[in-house]
Order: sequence, then C-alpha cells, then structure tokens
Amino acid sequence: MTSYKELGLVNTREMFKKAVDGGYAIPAFNFNTLEQMQAIVQAAVETKSPVIMQVSKGARNYANGTILRYMAQGAVEYAKELGCPNPQIVLHLDHGDTFELCKDCIDNGFSSVMIDGSSLPYEENIALTKKVVEYAHKYDVTVEAELGVLAGVEDEVASEVSHYTKPEEVIDFSTRSGCDSLAISIGTSHGAYKFTPEQCTRDPKTGKLVPPPLAFDILHEIEKKLPGFPIVLHGSSSVPQDEVDTINKYGGKLPDAVGIPEEQLREASKSAVCKINIDSDSRLAMTAAIRKHFVENPSHFDPRQYLKPARENMKKMYIHKIVDVLGSNDKL
Repeated sequence: MTSYKELGLVNTREMFKKAVDGGYAIPAFNFNTLEQMQAIVQAAVETKSPVIMQVSKGARNYANGTILRYMAQGAVEYAKELGCPNPQIVLHLDHGDTFELCKDCIDNGFSSVMIDGSSLPYEENIALTKKVVEYAHKYDVTVEAELGVLAGVEDEVASEVSHYTKPEEVIDFSTRSGCDSLAISIGTSHGAYKFTPEQCTRDPKTGKLVPPPLAFDILHEIEKKLPGFPIVLHGSSSVPQDEVDTINKYGGKLPDAVGIPEEQLREASKSAVCKINIDSDSRLAMTAAIRKHFVENPSHFDPRQYLKPARENMKKMYIHKIVDVLGSNDKL
C-alpha cells in the first residue's frame, strides 16, 4: 500500500471547494508520456495553478501503473525544482470501470479516482459507486462518479449517443453513493469528433462547423438542487482549428474535427463546474508539432528533436487553458 501523501500529492476536496467558491475550474489534463507530464507541470508552475494529472485505464496499460506512480511523484519534485514550494497536484484515475481497478489505483498512490458506472442501470451505478467510495474514504482518497452518458470515443470509453443527466436524480444519487464530485452530461463529448456535421451548422464565412450549444439549463437546474457540490465536465477539449489545420497541412487527415467552444467552457468554469477534462487538445497539439517538424526537418531522427517542440506546443496550450479558459491561474 502506497499512500498518495507519501508522494506529495493532494486529493481534490479542498481544491474543489476553493474552485466552487472562487468561480473557476481546475484543469484536468490526461497524460501518457514524459513530455506531457513535463508540459503540464511547467504550465501549472508558471501560472501558479493547481492541477489534476489524469490517467485513463488505457494510459495505465500503455505506460505501466508503477511508472506512472513514480512520474506523479517526480512531477511534485519537479514543480518544487521549478520554484513552486507547495504544488497542488492530484493523480486521478479517469473513467475507472471496475471496483478492482479503482482499488488498485488507490493502493498504488492515486489521490483521486473516478468510478464510471454511467452505462449501468441507475441502482447498479449507485451500488458500485458506493463500494468504491467506502474503500477510498478509508485512505482519504476522493471519488468522482458519473450520472448521464457522454457520446464519443476516448480510449476504452465509447458511446454512440449521449443521455443528458436528469436533474431530478442528482440529490438521491450523490447522497446515497457518497461521491465527492459528480460528472454530468450536458452536451460535451469524448474525442476529436465531438459532433457529426449533421449536428452542427456551418459558418458561412469560413465554412467551419459550429457545434450546438451546451445544455446550460440542465447545469443550472443541477446547481439549484446541489448548491456548492463539485460538478465535473468530461469531453471538454475545444479541438483548436489551428492545430487541426496544421495536422492536415502536414499530411494528416482530420476532416470536420470539432470540439466545445471555449466561450462555453469559460461560462461553465464560473459555475459549480470545478473540474474540466482536457485530453484531445493535448494530443492534437503534440501531433501538430511533430508532423510539422518532420516535414520541415526530414533529416532528423533523434526523438528529442521532435518531442521538444511537441512539449513546447502542449505547454503553450495548457497555459492558454489555465489562464484564458478555466481561470485557475494565481490560485496557489
């Protein structure tokens, strides 16, 4: 058993309370590689922001759970080395799908876990979430649950259609499950193709797809029923068109990739939404920089030559999200 406290990590409880009270959201950035971790820490330190470093089941399988644990510990020490004496870093399991996976993460130093029972019948979702909560709280680990289903594909998480969270269920669900935060469905979606062209309109000037608006009426109704309770948005990458255009320019093929408009995420950040998940934007920023570098430098073969600009591009994107979208800068 490795406690996250031994690694210098924190859970989300106090972090979320400050965010809800302060009208901003904590960035939750997924990572699989050293370069992503470095960029996340550099951005958080430079902006003086708390940060959640997320690991999906797929990332854990890809990079190895033990290595990721030590990377998180290294992230804390790296932040201190960069000049942040008291970094606020969470190591979070994103979309845990079984009690056993959540337990293993808790036992191996995660400070927060998500149990996603959203595809289960309502009562089974409550029962599974409660089981994880009871184990996690023994070790002061916080638990995120999900009510409602997001469309899209990301790692092992996939659904063709979304089901909005029902506001009339949130009080019963949060009370009986004991979860510390609740991920809801109001129109966000996983992946780089968050909406089909048929769901969007096209800007007559640019020809770009314009996605449908988020269901803020549902969010506000949930806020009324659960005042001050931490709300989470998954599938909230904006899929920046400049990165998509760069990928396509240098040999990629991402037609009609579209995400959540940042102005809608800014609005959500000022509400009870205190954690916003961003993964696809990091993948796009990394891929765009690497594709561009390969075309402009065909003789390069040292991974450091193309991973360095990829890291810089991700860092630039993370800083933009923290400062211009989520408002979590200068909160340490």
